[in-house]
Amino acid sequence: MAAALLQTVPQGAHLALGLSGGVDSVALLSILLELAPALRFSLRAVHVNHGISPNAGRWAGFCAELCGKSQVPLQLETVDLSPYRGLGIEGAARQARQEVFARLEADFVVLAQHRDDQAETLLLRLLRGAGLRGLAAMSSLRSFPGSRARLLRPLLEVSRAEIEAYARLRGLEWVEDESNADTVRQRNFLRREAIPLLKRQFPAASATIARAAAHLAEAQELLDAMAKADLERCGDGTAVEIQSLHQLGEARAKNLLRHWCEARGIRALAAARINELVRQLRESRAQSRVSLSVPGWSFLRYRDKLYLEPAGENVGPDFRESWDGENALPLLALGGALKFKPEEGRGLSLEKLRQAPVTVRVRQGGERLRPDSRRPRRTLKNLFQERGIPPWRRDRLPLLYCGEELVSVPGVGEACEFRAAAAEAGLIVTWEPFE
Repeated sequence: MAAALLQTVPQGAHLALGLSGGVDSVALLSILLELAPALRFSLRAVHVNHGISPNAGRWAGFCAELCGKSQVPLQLETVDLSPYRGLGIEGAARQARQEVFARLEADFVVLAQHRDDQAETLLLRLLRGAGLRGLAAMSSLRSFPGSRARLLRPLLEVSRAEIEAYARLRGLEWVEDESNADTVRQRNFLRREAIPLLKRQFPAASATIARAAAHLAEAQELLDAMAKADLERCGDGTAVEIQSLHQLGEARAKNLLRHWCEARGIRALAAARINELVRQLRESRAQSRVSLSVPGWSFLRYRDKLYLEPAGENVGPDFRESWDGENALPLLALGGALKFKPEEGRGLSLEKLRQAPVTVRVRQGGERLRPDSRRPRRTLKNLFQERGIPPWRRDRLPLLYCGEELVSVPGVGEACEFRAAAAEAGLIVTWEPFE
Protein backbone atom coordinates (compact mmCIF):
# COMPACT_ATOMS: atom_id res chain seq x y z
CA MET A 1 0.00 0.00 0.00
CA ALA A 2 2.82 2.40 0.81
CA ALA A 3 4.38 1.79 -2.60
CA ALA A 4 1.05 2.39 -4.35
CA LEU A 5 0.34 5.64 -2.47
CA LEU A 6 3.86 6.99 -3.03
CA GLN A 7 3.22 6.93 -6.79
CA THR A 8 -0.07 8.80 -6.51
CA VAL A 9 -0.47 10.85 -3.34
CA PRO A 10 1.83 13.87 -2.89
CA GLN A 11 2.92 15.05 0.53
CA GLY A 12 0.39 17.38 2.12
CA ALA A 13 -2.57 15.86 0.25
CA HIS A 14 -5.91 15.54 2.03
CA LEU A 15 -7.58 12.13 1.84
CA ALA A 16 -11.27 11.43 2.54
CA LEU A 17 -11.98 7.75 3.18
CA GLY A 18 -15.39 6.33 2.36
CA LEU A 19 -16.09 4.42 5.59
CA SER A 20 -19.05 2.03 5.55
CA GLY A 21 -18.04 0.17 8.72
CA GLY A 22 -17.51 -3.10 6.84
CA VAL A 23 -14.29 -5.07 7.01
CA ASP A 24 -12.83 -3.61 3.80
CA SER A 25 -13.12 0.06 4.74
CA VAL A 26 -12.18 -0.59 8.40
CA ALA A 27 -9.00 -2.37 7.25
CA LEU A 28 -8.22 0.47 4.85
CA LEU A 29 -8.68 3.00 7.67
CA SER A 30 -6.18 1.04 9.77
CA ILE A 31 -3.65 0.99 6.91
CA LEU A 32 -4.01 4.70 6.13
CA LEU A 33 -3.63 5.65 9.79
CA GLU A 34 -0.39 3.68 9.94
CA LEU A 35 1.00 5.24 6.75
CA ALA A 36 -0.14 8.85 7.26
CA PRO A 37 2.82 10.03 9.41
CA ALA A 38 5.49 8.68 7.04
CA LEU A 39 3.73 9.71 3.80
CA ARG A 40 2.58 13.03 5.29
CA PHE A 41 -1.04 13.16 4.18
CA SER A 42 -4.03 14.21 6.26
CA LEU A 43 -7.05 11.94 6.66
CA ARG A 44 -10.72 12.12 7.47
CA ALA A 45 -13.57 9.64 7.05
CA VAL A 46 -16.97 10.04 5.42
CA HIS A 47 -19.91 7.77 6.25
CA VAL A 48 -22.97 7.84 3.99
CA ASN A 49 -26.23 6.74 5.61
CA HIS A 50 -28.53 5.54 2.82
CA GLY A 51 -31.39 4.75 5.19
CA ILE A 52 -32.04 1.39 3.51
CA SER A 53 -31.25 -1.01 6.36
CA PRO A 54 -32.95 -0.91 9.76
CA ASN A 55 -29.39 -1.09 11.12
CA ALA A 56 -28.22 2.03 9.28
CA GLY A 57 -28.22 4.11 12.45
CA ARG A 58 -26.16 1.49 14.28
CA TRP A 59 -23.58 1.46 11.48
CA ALA A 60 -23.27 5.24 11.64
CA GLY A 61 -22.80 4.99 15.43
CA PHE A 62 -20.12 2.33 14.98
CA CYS A 63 -18.21 4.54 12.52
CA ALA A 64 -18.46 7.50 14.89
CA GLU A 65 -17.12 5.43 17.79
CA LEU A 66 -14.30 3.97 15.66
CA CYS A 67 -13.21 7.37 14.37
CA GLY A 68 -13.39 8.81 17.88
CA LYS A 69 -11.01 6.12 19.17
CA SER A 70 -8.71 6.62 16.18
CA GLN A 71 -8.87 10.44 16.41
CA VAL A 72 -9.96 10.69 12.79
CA PRO A 73 -12.47 13.44 11.85
CA LEU A 74 -15.73 11.90 10.63
CA GLN A 75 -18.27 13.47 8.29
CA LEU A 76 -21.73 11.86 8.50
CA GLU A 77 -23.98 12.27 5.45
CA THR A 78 -27.62 11.14 5.24
CA VAL A 79 -28.96 10.89 1.69
CA ASP A 80 -32.41 10.78 0.14
CA LEU A 81 -32.71 8.03 -2.49
CA SER A 82 -36.15 8.99 -3.79
CA PRO A 83 -34.84 11.07 -6.76
CA TYR A 84 -32.95 8.01 -8.03
CA ARG A 85 -35.52 5.22 -7.53
CA GLY A 86 -35.59 4.56 -11.26
CA LEU A 87 -32.04 3.17 -10.95
CA GLY A 88 -33.08 0.40 -8.56
CA ILE A 89 -32.20 0.31 -4.88
CA GLU A 90 -28.49 -0.44 -5.40
CA GLY A 91 -28.15 1.99 -8.30
CA ALA A 92 -29.91 4.71 -6.32
CA ALA A 93 -27.60 4.20 -3.33
CA ARG A 94 -24.54 4.28 -5.57
CA GLN A 95 -25.65 7.47 -7.36
CA ALA A 96 -26.43 9.29 -4.09
CA ARG A 97 -23.12 8.17 -2.61
CA GLN A 98 -21.17 9.31 -5.67
CA GLU A 99 -22.77 12.75 -5.46
CA VAL A 100 -21.71 13.06 -1.81
CA PHE A 101 -18.14 12.09 -2.72
CA ALA A 102 -18.03 14.56 -5.64
CA ARG A 103 -18.87 17.43 -3.24
CA LEU A 104 -16.09 16.67 -0.77
CA GLU A 105 -13.30 19.17 -0.27
CA ALA A 106 -10.42 16.73 -0.61
CA ASP A 107 -7.60 15.85 -2.97
CA PHE A 108 -8.52 12.16 -3.01
CA VAL A 109 -11.64 10.20 -2.11
CA VAL A 110 -10.35 6.77 -1.08
CA LEU A 111 -12.54 3.69 -1.46
CA ALA A 112 -11.90 0.12 -0.34
CA GLN A 113 -13.00 -1.88 -3.39
CA HIS A 114 -10.71 -4.86 -3.94
CA ARG A 115 -9.84 -7.52 -6.51
CA ASP A 116 -12.93 -9.64 -5.85
CA ASP A 117 -15.15 -6.57 -6.23
CA GLN A 118 -13.45 -5.92 -9.57
CA ALA A 119 -14.16 -9.45 -10.79
CA GLU A 120 -17.81 -9.22 -9.70
CA THR A 121 -18.18 -5.86 -11.44
CA LEU A 122 -16.82 -7.18 -14.73
CA LEU A 123 -19.11 -10.23 -14.64
CA LEU A 124 -22.16 -8.10 -13.82
CA ARG A 125 -21.47 -5.75 -16.70
CA LEU A 126 -20.72 -8.61 -19.07
CA LEU A 127 -24.09 -10.16 -18.23
CA ARG A 128 -25.76 -6.79 -18.87
CA GLY A 129 -24.15 -6.49 -22.32
CA ALA A 130 -21.88 -3.56 -21.44
CA GLY A 131 -19.45 -2.09 -23.95
CA LEU A 132 -15.70 -1.98 -23.61
CA ARG A 133 -15.67 0.95 -21.18
CA GLY A 134 -18.07 -0.88 -18.88
CA LEU A 135 -16.09 -4.11 -19.10
CA ALA A 136 -12.95 -2.22 -18.08
CA ALA A 137 -14.74 -2.14 -14.69
CA MET A 138 -13.22 0.04 -11.96
CA SER A 139 -10.09 2.13 -12.37
CA SER A 140 -7.61 2.57 -9.54
CA LEU A 141 -7.55 6.33 -10.10
CA ARG A 142 -10.01 8.59 -11.89
CA SER A 143 -11.34 12.11 -11.77
CA PHE A 144 -14.72 13.27 -10.50
CA PRO A 145 -16.56 15.50 -13.03
CA GLY A 146 -17.03 18.92 -11.48
CA SER A 147 -14.77 18.22 -8.51
CA ARG A 148 -11.11 18.75 -7.79
CA ALA A 149 -11.01 15.45 -5.90
CA ARG A 150 -9.87 12.24 -7.57
CA LEU A 151 -11.21 8.81 -6.77
CA LEU A 152 -8.52 6.43 -5.48
CA ARG A 153 -8.93 2.66 -5.05
CA PRO A 154 -5.62 1.41 -3.63
CA LEU A 155 -6.85 -2.13 -2.80
CA LEU A 156 -7.80 -3.26 -6.31
CA GLU A 157 -4.83 -5.64 -6.44
CA VAL A 158 -5.69 -7.18 -3.05
CA SER A 159 -8.13 -10.05 -2.51
CA ARG A 160 -11.03 -10.13 -0.05
CA ALA A 161 -9.35 -13.03 1.78
CA GLU A 162 -6.15 -11.03 2.29
CA ILE A 163 -8.10 -8.07 3.66
CA GLU A 164 -10.05 -10.23 6.10
CA ALA A 165 -6.85 -11.97 7.22
CA TYR A 166 -5.24 -8.59 7.87
CA ALA A 167 -8.26 -7.40 9.85
CA ARG A 168 -8.24 -10.51 12.04
CA LEU A 169 -4.49 -10.32 12.68
CA ARG A 170 -4.85 -6.68 13.75
CA GLY A 171 -7.81 -7.46 15.98
CA LEU A 172 -10.07 -5.04 14.13
CA GLU A 173 -13.82 -4.89 14.63
CA TRP A 174 -16.36 -4.21 11.90
CA VAL A 175 -20.06 -4.46 11.12
CA GLU A 176 -21.76 -6.90 8.76
CA ASP A 177 -24.38 -5.71 6.28
CA GLU A 178 -27.21 -8.24 6.50
CA SER A 179 -28.14 -7.55 2.87
CA ASN A 180 -24.90 -9.24 1.75
CA ALA A 181 -26.59 -12.59 2.40
CA ASP A 182 -29.51 -11.82 0.08
CA THR A 183 -28.72 -13.71 -3.13
CA VAL A 184 -31.71 -12.17 -4.88
CA ARG A 185 -29.36 -9.24 -5.39
CA GLN A 186 -27.26 -9.89 -8.46
CA ARG A 187 -23.87 -9.06 -6.99
CA ASN A 188 -24.52 -11.21 -3.94
CA PHE A 189 -25.57 -14.09 -6.20
CA LEU A 190 -22.29 -13.85 -8.08
CA ARG A 191 -20.28 -13.54 -4.86
CA ARG A 192 -21.93 -16.38 -2.94
CA GLU A 193 -22.98 -18.85 -5.63
CA ALA A 194 -21.62 -18.23 -9.13
CA ILE A 195 -17.99 -17.33 -8.40
CA PRO A 196 -17.45 -20.12 -5.81
CA LEU A 197 -18.74 -22.54 -8.45
CA LEU A 198 -16.30 -21.13 -11.01
CA LYS A 199 -13.44 -21.44 -8.52
CA ARG A 200 -14.04 -25.19 -8.19
CA GLN A 201 -12.83 -25.51 -11.79
CA PHE A 202 -10.75 -22.27 -12.01
CA PRO A 203 -9.22 -21.59 -8.55
CA ALA A 204 -7.74 -18.26 -9.60
CA ALA A 205 -10.97 -17.05 -11.25
CA SER A 206 -11.24 -13.73 -9.37
CA ALA A 207 -7.61 -12.83 -10.08
CA THR A 208 -7.78 -13.72 -13.76
CA ILE A 209 -11.12 -11.95 -14.29
CA ALA A 210 -9.71 -8.84 -12.61
CA ARG A 211 -6.64 -9.09 -14.84
CA ALA A 212 -8.91 -9.24 -17.89
CA ALA A 213 -10.54 -6.01 -16.70
CA ALA A 214 -7.09 -4.38 -16.67
CA HIS A 215 -6.46 -5.53 -20.26
CA LEU A 216 -9.83 -4.14 -21.31
CA ALA A 217 -9.02 -0.82 -19.60
CA GLU A 218 -5.83 -0.57 -21.67
CA ALA A 219 -7.81 -1.24 -24.84
CA GLN A 220 -10.27 1.49 -23.87
CA GLU A 221 -7.39 3.94 -23.40
CA LEU A 222 -6.29 3.25 -26.98
CA LEU A 223 -9.84 3.79 -28.25
CA ASP A 224 -10.05 7.06 -26.31
CA ALA A 225 -6.81 8.27 -27.87
CA MET A 226 -8.08 7.32 -31.35
CA ALA A 227 -11.43 9.04 -30.74
CA LYS A 228 -9.72 12.23 -29.59
CA ALA A 229 -7.56 12.31 -32.71
CA ASP A 230 -10.54 11.54 -34.96
CA LEU A 231 -12.61 14.29 -33.31
CA GLU A 232 -9.84 16.83 -33.91
CA ARG A 233 -9.56 15.72 -37.54
CA CYS A 234 -13.32 15.67 -38.25
CA GLY A 235 -14.47 18.68 -36.23
CA ASP A 236 -13.65 22.14 -34.99
CA GLY A 237 -14.69 21.68 -31.35
CA THR A 238 -18.31 22.71 -31.92
CA ALA A 239 -19.36 20.48 -34.83
CA VAL A 240 -18.34 17.36 -36.74
CA GLU A 241 -18.15 17.10 -40.53
CA ILE A 242 -20.60 14.33 -41.42
CA GLN A 243 -18.75 13.31 -44.59
CA SER A 244 -15.51 12.96 -42.63
CA LEU A 245 -17.40 10.93 -40.01
CA HIS A 246 -18.64 8.51 -42.69
CA GLN A 247 -15.11 8.09 -44.05
CA LEU A 248 -13.94 6.75 -40.68
CA GLY A 249 -16.10 3.66 -41.01
CA GLU A 250 -18.96 2.74 -38.72
CA ALA A 251 -16.94 1.40 -35.78
CA ARG A 252 -14.65 4.45 -35.53
CA ALA A 253 -17.59 6.81 -36.10
CA LYS A 254 -19.43 5.27 -33.13
CA ASN A 255 -16.26 5.49 -31.06
CA LEU A 256 -15.94 9.20 -31.89
CA LEU A 257 -19.59 9.88 -31.01
CA ARG A 258 -19.27 8.12 -27.66
CA HIS A 259 -16.12 10.07 -26.84
CA TRP A 260 -17.78 13.35 -27.88
CA CYS A 261 -20.68 12.69 -25.52
CA GLU A 262 -18.41 11.72 -22.63
CA ALA A 263 -16.29 14.84 -23.17
CA ARG A 264 -19.48 16.89 -22.69
CA GLY A 265 -20.31 15.03 -19.48
CA ILE A 266 -23.14 13.03 -21.07
CA ARG A 267 -23.66 9.56 -19.68
CA ALA A 268 -22.70 6.78 -22.09
CA LEU A 269 -25.31 6.28 -24.78
CA ALA A 270 -26.80 2.83 -25.22
CA ALA A 271 -25.66 0.95 -28.31
CA ALA A 272 -29.16 1.20 -29.81
CA ARG A 273 -29.10 5.00 -29.62
CA ILE A 274 -25.63 5.27 -31.16
CA ASN A 275 -26.73 2.90 -33.95
CA GLU A 276 -29.85 4.99 -34.58
CA LEU A 277 -27.82 8.21 -34.80
CA VAL A 278 -25.37 6.68 -37.29
CA ARG A 279 -28.28 5.31 -39.34
CA GLN A 280 -29.97 8.71 -39.54
CA LEU A 281 -26.74 10.39 -40.60
CA ARG A 282 -26.12 7.75 -43.26
CA GLU A 283 -29.63 7.66 -44.74
CA SER A 284 -30.85 11.25 -44.42
CA ARG A 285 -30.29 14.06 -46.92
CA ALA A 286 -27.82 16.87 -46.26
CA GLN A 287 -30.42 19.41 -45.10
CA SER A 288 -32.72 17.02 -43.23
CA ARG A 289 -33.02 17.11 -39.47
CA VAL A 290 -31.44 14.58 -37.14
CA SER A 291 -33.93 13.55 -34.48
CA LEU A 292 -32.04 12.32 -31.44
CA SER A 293 -31.92 13.85 -27.99
CA VAL A 294 -30.30 12.90 -24.72
CA PRO A 295 -31.11 14.46 -21.33
CA GLY A 296 -30.06 18.09 -21.54
CA TRP A 297 -28.62 17.82 -25.08
CA SER A 298 -29.65 17.40 -28.71
CA PHE A 299 -27.89 16.23 -31.86
CA LEU A 300 -28.65 18.70 -34.67
CA ARG A 301 -27.64 18.74 -38.35
CA TYR A 302 -26.94 21.80 -40.50
CA ARG A 303 -25.06 22.03 -43.80
CA ASP A 304 -23.55 18.56 -43.53
CA LYS A 305 -22.27 19.21 -40.02
CA LEU A 306 -23.42 17.51 -36.83
CA TYR A 307 -23.78 19.65 -33.71
CA LEU A 308 -24.20 18.56 -30.09
CA GLU A 309 -26.07 21.38 -28.43
CA PRO A 310 -27.16 21.89 -24.82
CA ALA A 311 -30.91 22.19 -24.46
CA GLY A 312 -31.71 25.75 -23.47
CA GLU A 313 -34.86 27.40 -22.26
CA ASN A 314 -36.78 29.48 -24.77
CA VAL A 315 -36.03 33.18 -24.50
CA GLY A 316 -39.00 35.48 -24.96
CA PRO A 317 -38.93 38.34 -27.47
CA ASP A 318 -39.08 40.86 -24.63
CA PHE A 319 -35.63 39.83 -23.37
CA ARG A 320 -33.53 42.91 -22.62
CA GLU A 321 -30.39 43.55 -20.56
CA SER A 322 -28.61 46.86 -20.04
CA TRP A 323 -24.87 47.35 -20.51
CA ASP A 324 -23.32 49.84 -18.10
CA GLY A 325 -19.73 49.82 -19.32
CA GLU A 326 -18.47 46.61 -17.68
CA ASN A 327 -15.88 44.46 -19.47
CA ALA A 328 -18.07 41.35 -19.27
CA LEU A 329 -21.85 41.02 -19.22
CA PRO A 330 -23.03 37.50 -18.22
CA LEU A 331 -26.31 36.56 -19.90
CA LEU A 332 -27.46 33.39 -18.16
CA ALA A 333 -30.68 33.11 -20.17
CA LEU A 334 -28.66 33.03 -23.40
CA GLY A 335 -25.99 30.69 -22.06
CA GLY A 336 -22.92 32.89 -22.32
CA ALA A 337 -21.29 36.26 -21.70
CA LEU A 338 -20.67 39.32 -23.83
CA LYS A 339 -17.07 40.54 -23.63
CA PHE A 340 -16.01 44.14 -24.34
CA LYS A 341 -12.32 44.64 -25.07
CA PRO A 342 -10.92 48.21 -25.44
CA GLU A 343 -9.05 48.61 -28.72
CA GLU A 344 -7.83 51.83 -30.32
CA GLY A 345 -9.20 52.38 -33.83
CA ARG A 346 -11.11 49.10 -33.94
CA GLY A 347 -14.56 47.85 -33.07
CA LEU A 348 -17.41 50.08 -31.97
CA SER A 349 -16.84 53.76 -31.26
CA LEU A 350 -17.01 54.27 -27.50
CA GLU A 351 -18.03 57.90 -27.99
CA LYS A 352 -21.00 56.96 -30.19
CA LEU A 353 -22.11 54.27 -27.75
CA ARG A 354 -22.37 56.97 -25.07
CA GLN A 355 -24.99 58.84 -27.06
CA ALA A 356 -27.86 56.54 -25.94
CA PRO A 357 -28.52 53.65 -23.54
CA VAL A 358 -26.89 50.41 -24.69
CA THR A 359 -29.00 47.26 -24.37
CA VAL A 360 -28.80 43.61 -25.34
CA ARG A 361 -31.82 42.03 -27.03
CA VAL A 362 -32.66 38.94 -29.08
CA ARG A 363 -33.89 38.54 -32.60
CA GLN A 364 -37.56 39.16 -33.30
CA GLY A 365 -37.49 39.14 -37.11
CA GLY A 366 -36.87 41.78 -39.74
CA GLU A 367 -33.66 43.19 -38.18
CA ARG A 368 -31.12 44.71 -40.57
CA LEU A 369 -27.44 45.54 -40.26
CA ARG A 370 -24.94 47.34 -42.50
CA PRO A 371 -21.51 45.88 -41.77
CA ASP A 372 -20.07 47.08 -45.12
CA SER A 373 -20.21 50.79 -45.98
CA ARG A 374 -20.08 49.92 -49.70
CA ARG A 375 -23.27 47.86 -49.53
CA PRO A 376 -26.84 48.56 -48.32
CA ARG A 377 -28.30 47.20 -45.11
CA ARG A 378 -28.89 43.47 -45.10
CA THR A 379 -31.29 41.28 -43.18
CA LEU A 380 -29.89 39.29 -40.29
CA LYS A 381 -31.37 36.16 -41.86
CA ASN A 382 -29.20 36.72 -44.94
CA LEU A 383 -26.09 37.43 -42.86
CA PHE A 384 -26.68 34.35 -40.69
CA GLN A 385 -26.99 32.13 -43.76
CA GLU A 386 -23.88 33.63 -45.32
CA ARG A 387 -21.82 32.87 -42.21
CA GLY A 388 -23.27 29.38 -41.75
CA ILE A 389 -24.80 30.04 -38.32
CA PRO A 390 -27.19 27.18 -37.51
CA PRO A 391 -30.87 28.20 -37.21
CA TRP A 392 -31.24 27.07 -33.56
CA ARG A 393 -28.46 29.46 -32.48
CA ARG A 394 -29.87 32.53 -34.17
CA ASP A 395 -32.66 33.25 -31.69
CA ARG A 396 -30.25 32.97 -28.75
CA LEU A 397 -27.54 35.19 -30.18
CA PRO A 398 -27.26 38.56 -28.37
CA LEU A 399 -27.92 41.69 -30.42
CA LEU A 400 -26.34 44.93 -29.17
CA TYR A 401 -28.41 48.10 -29.53
CA CYS A 402 -27.53 51.75 -28.95
CA GLY A 403 -30.86 53.37 -28.37
CA GLU A 404 -33.03 51.77 -31.06
CA GLU A 405 -30.16 51.22 -33.48
CA LEU A 406 -28.75 47.71 -33.97
CA VAL A 407 -24.98 48.23 -33.77
CA SER A 408 -23.41 44.79 -33.33
CA VAL A 409 -24.14 41.10 -33.76
CA PRO A 410 -21.13 39.20 -32.35
CA GLY A 411 -19.69 36.77 -34.87
CA VAL A 412 -21.62 38.44 -37.70
CA GLY A 413 -20.62 42.08 -37.85
CA GLU A 414 -21.02 45.61 -36.56
CA ALA A 415 -22.81 48.63 -38.01
CA CYS A 416 -20.32 50.57 -40.11
CA GLU A 417 -21.89 53.83 -38.89
CA PHE A 418 -20.79 53.00 -35.34
CA ARG A 419 -17.29 51.80 -36.20
CA ALA A 420 -14.39 53.49 -34.41
CA ALA A 421 -12.21 55.78 -36.53
CA ALA A 422 -8.42 55.58 -36.60
CA ALA A 423 -6.89 56.53 -33.21
CA GLU A 424 -10.38 56.63 -31.65
CA ALA A 425 -11.24 54.61 -28.53
CA GLY A 426 -13.11 51.52 -29.61
CA LEU A 427 -14.57 48.29 -28.21
CA ILE A 428 -14.29 44.79 -29.67
CA VAL A 429 -17.51 42.92 -28.75
CA THR A 430 -17.37 39.12 -28.61
CA TRP A 431 -19.78 36.40 -27.50
CA GLU A 432 -18.46 33.54 -25.39
CA PRO A 433 -20.90 30.69 -24.69
CA PHE A 434 -20.50 28.99 -21.31
CA GLU A 435 -18.85 25.57 -21.34
